[in-house]
Amino acid sequence: MNALSTSAVVTRFAPSPTGRLHVGNIRTALLNWLAARKFGGQFLLRLDDTDITRSTEEFAQSIRDDLSWLGMTPDGETRQSDRLDRYAEVLEQLAAAGHAYPAYETPEELDLKRKVLLARGKPPVYDRSALSLSATDRARLEAEGRTPHWRFRLSPDLPHRWEDLVRGPSHIDPASLSDPVIRRADGSWLYMLPSVIDDIDMGVTHVLRGEDHVTNTGIQLQMFAALGHPAPAFGHAPLLTGTEGKLSKRLGSIGVADFRDAGIEPLAVKALLARLGTSLPVEPVTSDAPLIEAFDLAHLGRAHPRFDEAELASLNAKILHALPYADVRDRVSLSEAEWLAVRGNIRTLAEAEEWKRIILGPEAPDPQPEEANYLGEAASLLETLEMGPETWGKLTTALAERTGRQGKSLFLPLRLALTGRASGPDMAALLPLIGRDRAVARLRRH
Repeated sequence: MNALSTSAVVTRFAPSPTGRLHVGNIRTALLNWLAARKFGGQFLLRLDDTDITRSTEEFAQSIRDDLSWLGMTPDGETRQSDRLDRYAEVLEQLAAAGHAYPAYETPEELDLKRKVLLARGKPPVYDRSALSLSATDRARLEAEGRTPHWRFRLSPDLPHRWEDLVRGPSHIDPASLSDPVIRRADGSWLYMLPSVIDDIDMGVTHVLRGEDHVTNTGIQLQMFAALGHPAPAFGHAPLLTGTEGKLSKRLGSIGVADFRDAGIEPLAVKALLARLGTSLPVEPVTSDAPLIEAFDLAHLGRAHPRFDEAELASLNAKILHALPYADVRDRVSLSEAEWLAVRGNIRTLAEAEEWKRIILGPEAPDPQPEEANYLGEAASLLETLEMGPETWGKLTTALAERTGRQGKSLFLPLRLALTGRASGPDMAALLPLIGRDRAVARLRRH
């Protein structure tokens, strides 16, 4: 059974608007979108924009635009910057219950503590010295001008094990981790607690994200419990690797703009990323339906899947070869007959437009003076034939009988004269689209 089988699936994609989406982000969004669509649930966008120095509206809009281009428009949107009062309210609750506490060490003091522990061969875990401060100590430190940062208190008595939707039984050891800082001394928020509060308030039921968040999940499970709220189900997918077999810095820069500039179809991006790292084959599809229908986290393996731009380009071509005219009608200037004739020989829609120009002309291929007599004979024959699907076959059969030519010597000069290309769509389909007058003129110019 699919681990997501529930009647009320709510997933979320939570990027920070501090840059543009890259292929790893897109895969995370896709997994959550597929899960929501598979079970008729909701796919929500949460903009983690608490980093006010780096978050911009330009990047926020680019995220929305990229999701829209991919055909994954969210069912709702939340911005963390609109919820700062809510986070402060919950922090007060946690502090009152003993789950959060103020700490006054400066970054330099904390760094020194870490270095001392490492020098002694011990893990650099925060020593919780702030918990021993009295009210008088805290008042003195604040009188000196120190503003506390806030930490969440990890506990072996709070949940720290979970059944991961991808990895299976998982856990953290709270004693091996520092109590995480949840609010900085300057009042800004870190990722951990706001994310938990948002998931509660947004009704998120399933969180699918990269395996680099596994430790975060163990910590956040404790936060959910401290707030008295059941945690969502978590699943952590292996991170993508580059074609060289290791984590590639380039993967952090490949995004929708690159796909769009390369003529890649949104459907090709989804078809590849939906199947990478699964037991299912990567194959061309003509709609989202097969991807949604086959989605099951049970298919997702533990190995790091490899993202290959060449594989994406190949898949893109295969998808275009199968797309019906109705799916491209509003995006190309070709007629249905022209589309059906050329789609099997294109890698991008831009190449389809090139074939439109070849069909209509005026095409001016390089002259073939050595073939002038042969092409002139072809022109004379073509003038006697009715134009239709069988014209090419009749023309080449007659030429073979008259000249004794076969194979390449029979067909290639004709193709070059008519299209200026040594290869391309089936000439039987292309010739009627070129039309007799244009075809005869092209043959005679040699």
